[in-house]
Amino acid sequence: MATPATVPLVAHVLIIEDDPRIRPLLMRSLGERGYAVASAPTGMLGLTMAVESRPDLVILDLGLPDVDGTQVLSMLRAVSDVPVIVASARDDDPSLIGCLDAGADDYVVKPYTTQQLEARIRAVMRRSAGARAPRTNLVVGGLEIDVPARRATLDSSVLDLSPREFDLLVRLAESPGEVVTKRELLTDVWHQAWGGSDKTVDVHLSWLRRKLGESAAEPRYLHTIRGVGVRLAVPDDAPDGASDDAPGA
Repeated sequence: MATPATVPLVAHVLIIEDDPRIRPLLMRSLGERGYAVASAPTGMLGLTMAVESRPDLVILDLGLPDVDGTQVLSMLRAVSDVPVIVASARDDDPSLIGCLDAGADDYVVKPYTTQQLEARIRAVMRRSAGARAPRTNLVVGGLEIDVPARRATLDSSVLDLSPREFDLLVRLAESPGEVVTKRELLTDVWHQAWGGSDKTVDVHLSWLRRKLGESAAEPRYLHTIRGVGVRLAVPDDAPDGASDDAPGA
């Protein structure tokens, strides 16, 4: 049983490992130390789980049966900034350096102990937590979003948004004045890196526009860039001093 000193406050770990001996051992050992653990025996299943469940950290084996772990790492980095620890029997410097250059946060060389792995996990999560500024309040013109409270107002009037509409608005408000592609929205809001439909985004944007009191023909905040994506920006008629800055983003 884990002691209080080893139980993490928040840690959902995804293990992508095909070895039927190592995978259950890691799951049990990390679970006893207070981590919420999930696992996948193949690279593509692990990639799907990483996008859909959004773990706090991924432990990625390089020797997978379907796709090489370095390819999984590259595909994962294209859609997520989740911390990744590479686990490999390859102890040659070029291979490990290549993984770090491709976006891995750390690595362990097999065989390793659970204590060694957990020390790496704690170190990577500390660095990751320090690098991410917490989202609190986002302001774009007369639009104010209290992210922790999941509350949005427009010109001081509370907006009645569905959970998905709120998440969509937050994602756009995090990049004020910038065009966000529909593929990025599908990945970040719907967690569908593959196979998602642009029509899903279009429908929710239409609903969000209606609640913002505008339309595609006469946009104020939401501007569609045909063939590219959508941009959330301060309206031209906003009071002087309004900006695209988003404090707390």
